[in-house]
Amino acid sequence: MAEQLDLSQDAPKALGAYHSQHSTLHPVTFFIFQGFSSKYWVQRGLFFLFLMNYLLTLTGNIAIILIIRAEAELQKPMYFLLGHLSFLEIWYTTSTMPNLLVGLLQDVKRISFTGCFAQFYFMFSLGTTEYFNLTVMGYDRFLAICKPLHYHKLMSSQTCLLLALSCWMAGFLWFVAPIIMISQLPFCGPNIINHYLCDRGPLMDLSCQNDYVTEVTFFIFGTVLSLCNFLLILVTYAYIISTILRMSSATGRKKAFSTCASHLTVVSMFFGSVMFMYLRPPGKHSFPMDKLVSLLYTVVTPLLNPLIYALRSKEFKQAMWKVLHKK
Repeated sequence: MAEQLDLSQDAPKALGAYHSQHSTLHPVTFFIFQGFSSKYWVQRGLFFLFLMNYLLTLTGNIAIILIIRAEAELQKPMYFLLGHLSFLEIWYTTSTMPNLLVGLLQDVKRISFTGCFAQFYFMFSLGTTEYFNLTVMGYDRFLAICKPLHYHKLMSSQTCLLLALSCWMAGFLWFVAPIIMISQLPFCGPNIINHYLCDRGPLMDLSCQNDYVTEVTFFIFGTVLSLCNFLLILVTYAYIISTILRMSSATGRKKAFSTCASHLTVVSMFFGSVMFMYLRPPGKHSFPMDKLVSLLYTVVTPLLNPLIYALRSKEFKQAMWKVLHKK
């Protein structure tokens, strides 16, 4: 659509006028993101901030993958799974960031109906895959610390590959049914999403029909996913901590704790923000708060993950300097 809309003065009024000109009783064919602000200078400032974040996220995660592949010392299950996490982070942030950046350069932040649900599906599928991958990383630390004599047999390269593929398969199948149910709801207007991405809450609010079954279904799928993975990690670390405390060597205890600290930090950031967003009972929520929390797991966490692992792992830092020295 060629028309442009000036949102520089009054965003709600302008969006309302735009909707009144284009809204009919026909089904919605596109959505408009309200975003963060209608002011020109705020949008441009956010554009450069998010662009820098996106480039740093891509650079950091790609660097981790290349260093792991280049160094023979890092050909271990822990670093294979770390490389897999970095690969996931690249695509996870890419599922939302390019559209966000383009929207910050436009007055009307449009997305087609199909494009909206494609973004919705890929963001949730990649996020779910990351959930499973973080759980597998916890299992890897459990075997390394609690079952050291059987570690290499239980976490062979074939097993690591099978676990990674299982994460992708489960991740991309988990939310298929709930997302299809939401996409089949009637959307007859308004079509203004009070967010910067397509998410469950804003989309359900725009539906012409209050479908309690769909809301509860999505809530149940999200609750089972989050709590099962979180409880598995808790049980895993209960065994890990118990084993570490029984170690006679203080150096051994310190080394064991240090190998788990990075994983626990990432799990706390990612699980905490996502569980806050999706384990709340269905109903009305504060969209400004939802936007800020969404930024934590879609923008901040993918950037910090490589930094957390790179800065806390002495072995990885040595490998990184070795690669840089060669270059």
